Amino acid sequence: MNGFLHGLFQFAFLYPIIMSFVWMAGGLYYYMRRERKQPTRTEPPVLAETPPVSILIPCFNEATNVEQTIAAAVEQRYPDFEVIAINDGSSDNTAQKLDALAALHPRLRVIHLSKNMGKANALRMGALAARSEYLVCIDADALLDEYATRWMVWHLASGPRVGAVTGNPRVRNRSTLLGKLQVGEFSSIIGMIKRAQRVYGRIFTVSGVISAFRRTALHRIGYWSEDMVTEDIDISWRLQIDHWDIRYEPNALAYILMPETLGGLWRQRLRWAQGGVEVLLRHTSELFNWRKRRMWGLLIEYLFSITWAYVMLFIMTLWLLGKFIAMPVGLQVDSILPSWHGMVLALVCLLQFAISLIIDRRYEAKVGRNYYWMIWYPLAYWMISMLTSVIALPKTLLSGNRRRRATWSSSDRGIQ
Repeated sequence: MNGFLHGLFQFAFLYPIIMSFVWMAGGLYYYMRRERKQPTRTEPPVLAETPPVSILIPCFNEATNVEQTIAAAVEQRYPDFEVIAINDGSSDNTAQKLDALAALHPRLRVIHLSKNMGKANALRMGALAARSEYLVCIDADALLDEYATRWMVWHLASGPRVGAVTGNPRVRNRSTLLGKLQVGEFSSIIGMIKRAQRVYGRIFTVSGVISAFRRTALHRIGYWSEDMVTEDIDISWRLQIDHWDIRYEPNALAYILMPETLGGLWRQRLRWAQGGVEVLLRHTSELFNWRKRRMWGLLIEYLFSITWAYVMLFIMTLWLLGKFIAMPVGLQVDSILPSWHGMVLALVCLLQFAISLIIDRRYEAKVGRNYYWMIWYPLAYWMISMLTSVIALPKTLLSGNRRRRATWSSSDRGIQ
C-alpha cells in the first residue's frame, strides 16, 4: 500500500475517533460545569418575570397526532402563554380537528393557510400573528414536557443577545430496532454534540422539533428561509452569523416520533444532509471575516465530515473494483472488514455511550435498557451518514433551482 492510500486509511480511522473524544470531552465539561449542580427538570430556575410566550405548531396532514400535541402544549406550567396552530393547507381533516380543539382550549388559536407553502412559511405566519416576543416552536407530533417552556424562557430572559434555545428531543416510538437505535443516538450522539458545540461557542443547528426564539432576532434576519430544505439548520447559521447566541437546554424535553422503516430513515437523513450542504453553499462566503471567526469551528468540522464520507466511498470503491479487476499494487485494498482498527473504534464508541448514559439518566431513568442495541450503531448509522453525505453534495450542486420554495410532505412517524 502506497503512502497516499495509507494516509486515506489513517484519516478514515482517526477522524471518527478524534471527533468522539472531542464530543466526549465537551459533553463532560458541559455536564460538570452546567448540568450536574442544576436542580431537577421539575424544579426550573425561578424567573424574576414571566413574559408572555407564544407556542407555534405548524401542521400539515397531522390529524393522527395533533390532538395529543395540543393537549400537551396547553398544559405548560407557565402562567402566560398562547398556542398557535398553523394549518398549512392540509388535505386530511387536520383543519376540522384544530377548529374543534380551539373550541375546547381558550389558549389555542388556529391559522388556516389555503395551500401547502412549507414549514418555514407556516412558522413565519405564526410568528407574525403571535402576541409575544418569545416564541416556542414545536413539530405537530411533539409532546412538549410541561416544564419545557419555563426552561427555555429562562435562557431567553437571561440576556438580550440570546436569540434562540434548542431543546432535548426524546424518541418515544421504540417498538423496532431502528427506534431503539435512535433513542441511543439522540442521547449519546446528538445530545453529546450539542453540549460540546455549546462549550466551544457555536451550535450547528437548533432542533427543528423543539426550539425557542426571540422574535426581535428573527425579525433582524428576515425569519425562516422558505427555499431551504432544512429551515432549522439555516436559521441557526443566520442567527449566529448575525452574532446572536444560541443555547442548549437539555431539561427542555419534547417526546417525538421518528422513522422506523429504512426508507423513512433514509429520506429523513438525506434531507438533513442536503440541508447541511445548502447552508454550506449559501453562507460559507459570509464567514471569511474575522468578526465571524467563532463560526469557523462549525465550518471546519462540517467540511471534515464531508471529506471523511468521500474518503470512505473511495476506499470501498477500490476494494469493490479489486474483486473484479487486477488493481495496481498501490491501489489494492485487500479488505474493509474491521481488524484491530474496528476493535478500537468499537471501544471508543462504547465509551461514548457509557458517558452519555451517565449524563442522560437525569432525563430518563431507564434509558440504559436501550444501550444493548447500540452495538449495531456503527453499521447502521455510520454507513447511512456516509452515503447520504456523498449523495447530498452532488444532488444539491446539480439542483436546477435551489431557490425553489421548500414545501413539505407527511413524514414517516414510525410503526403505528
